[in-house]
Amino acid sequence: MFRLLTRLRGFREQRLLLIVGLGVVSATLASLGLVDSRAPWVGLALAAALGIGLAGGFAYRHFRLQELRMRTAVNNMTQGLIMFDSTERIVACNDRYIQMYGVSPEIVRPGCRFIDLLRHRVATGTLSRDPETYRDSLLAELRAKKLTTWIVENTDGRAIAVTQRLTADGGWVATHDDITQRVRSQKALERTRAFLDAVIENVPATIVVRDIRDHRYVLVNRAGEAFLGIPRKDVIGKTPNDVFPDGAAAIMVHDEEVLRSGGRINVDEHLVRTPGNGSRLAVTKKLAIADAAGKPGYLLSVIEDVTDKRLAEERIAHMAHHDSLTDLPNRAAFNTELDAIIERARASEAGFAVLFIDLDRFKEINDVFGPAAGDELLRQICDRFRTASSGNFLARLGGDEFAVVSTDGPQPATAEALAERLLASVADEFVVADQQLRISLTIGVAVFPGDGTDPATLLANADAALDRAKSEGRGMIRFFEADMDKRLRERRALQHELSLALSRNELTLHYQPQATIRGGIVGFEALLRWNHGSRGMISPGTFIPIAEDSGLIVPIGEWVLREACREAASWSRPLRIAANLSPVQFRHGDLVGMIHSILLDTGLAPGRLELEVTEGVLIGDFSRAVAILRRLKSLGVRIAMDDFGTGYSSLSYLQSFPFDAIKIDKAFISNLEQSVQSAAIVRAVIGLARGLNVPVIAEGVETSHQLEFLSQVDCDEVQGYLIGKPRPIEQYLDLIEQRSPQEEPARSAG
Repeated sequence: MFRLLTRLRGFREQRLLLIVGLGVVSATLASLGLVDSRAPWVGLALAAALGIGLAGGFAYRHFRLQELRMRTAVNNMTQGLIMFDSTERIVACNDRYIQMYGVSPEIVRPGCRFIDLLRHRVATGTLSRDPETYRDSLLAELRAKKLTTWIVENTDGRAIAVTQRLTADGGWVATHDDITQRVRSQKALERTRAFLDAVIENVPATIVVRDIRDHRYVLVNRAGEAFLGIPRKDVIGKTPNDVFPDGAAAIMVHDEEVLRSGGRINVDEHLVRTPGNGSRLAVTKKLAIADAAGKPGYLLSVIEDVTDKRLAEERIAHMAHHDSLTDLPNRAAFNTELDAIIERARASEAGFAVLFIDLDRFKEINDVFGPAAGDELLRQICDRFRTASSGNFLARLGGDEFAVVSTDGPQPATAEALAERLLASVADEFVVADQQLRISLTIGVAVFPGDGTDPATLLANADAALDRAKSEGRGMIRFFEADMDKRLRERRALQHELSLALSRNELTLHYQPQATIRGGIVGFEALLRWNHGSRGMISPGTFIPIAEDSGLIVPIGEWVLREACREAASWSRPLRIAANLSPVQFRHGDLVGMIHSILLDTGLAPGRLELEVTEGVLIGDFSRAVAILRRLKSLGVRIAMDDFGTGYSSLSYLQSFPFDAIKIDKAFISNLEQSVQSAAIVRAVIGLARGLNVPVIAEGVETSHQLEFLSQVDCDEVQGYLIGKPRPIEQYLDLIEQRSPQEEPARSAG
């Protein structure tokens, strides 16, 4: 275009010069007289010259106006424009180009060489490439293609689209378009698209899209691959009939529903037979997506796999209602089932029975062989219970307590037969950790509706029957009887009243003297008595077990020790004071700290205190019990083994801890005159103690014959009614305040 303008401008200038020249020549010839100025042709020539001059002037102004218009249009282009001739020099350059690159118009003007332009741009910072390399590359590509477009990134971050075309004369024309915003928008669009693709790809739910026209899949995300169990390449382009041959019909029904509604539908939990992931439970949301014309063009499905969630919920529900060790229903499940059974029984007027089962001495097995062995034993017992219960509802209520509901026959005969099967199921030995273990059951039974028509009454009566069976020796079956409920209520009332006995000052201590075999008093044993406000004296055999079962023995035991030590510290004679420790006291609180505090508070010399413990202390946590006993002995107190011979009588106990005395249980002493076995046991125990250099005290000595026998076998000390009954200390003032001539010095406390 600039080439054309240049040519036109040259033509106009040449014509104007010609016209002016003609006029000048004619005038000159006339003035020199070489021609007659009046000659017609001269006038005509002058007129012609004048006319042509005027016409040329008008034509020049016209072309000049066109040129200005063209230049204005070019300079107002949004693109930069620059033109080069075949010698690589600038022919034309618009203002936009100058502004776009911030170059000097004094340098970048017609006649400037292309290479100089490039060097100037490098100097001004709008070109970062080597000028020579840039030139060579451009010209080589232009000559090869005639037309080329480059996207150039300027150093200021702008993107310029440079379109260059060869011209007929061997030059070229280039337009420079600032496409920075377009490039940025395109990049933002690409980033957005990549972001959306990443979102869809990483959404944990399955996303699939199908074309409505042919129902072929066009998109499957990563979660979809995992859900379907096959690569997406095996799904894209396929139809539901190809991917879900068994479920395609249901899919199409839901698709039609979406299209009819024109919105979204939710498909509740349904089974999906996937091509590579088995059967899955899913919840699906379907949505129609409009195409460019605003009509439904695609179907979007979002599929949530809830299989694992439902399985987890089922596991949690199972755990909430089942025992984790044995997988039997727990107490909560038992209570729920019992409510349902009672409702059915009321409707059908049928009877059923509840059996409470207790494992006899399971705790001792658990303590001796360890919790792991105890757990394995429980699992084996439950396996046998399942077989014996024959489909009746079986539950573990906790610890070693179980319950069975007998519903499959006439009662109480069916319940009795079931109880017998349960007893027989544990008759054979259990093998646990290479140990052969035996265990027995105690079972209490209550029958609906005779023994209760509501859960609370029925369970309380089954528990009462179980308590009755335990009290009668364990290993047996007892059905509920009317007086059992009364006894259970009395026991609970007694426990409540025992908790108030200390504050009501109903507990007292009686003291029973202990003497050498020749009669010298060496000390007293403090024995607890309960003088109830309305019931009178209550036997220790009645309330001590209640105190141990309820934990009341801990505060009561501390009171006994403190009261006994306070009393003994007031005696003028340094006699020994003995007191019993319960196994429960070894498992709760700081026993050693408590006794040390009592000794400090009362001022009693530690050597005067003798603590009596039974094998039950050691059967629990043996290592812990021995550690506590050693700490007690380090205080200076004496430790005696009480009731020796009635439990396991393990010689390892005597070997593991240096007891200061062994007390033979009164059951053997009372039978000395009737049982040769008792006499042999007493001789053996005394002989054993003599070998260990441990003194022996015999309890329950009531006759002179028993005393004579014990004297013959060299028993060290005796205690019993023959020596003195348990009485308030006031009745033994003569023994604690003075010494009779016949009394021997007390046995050494060391």
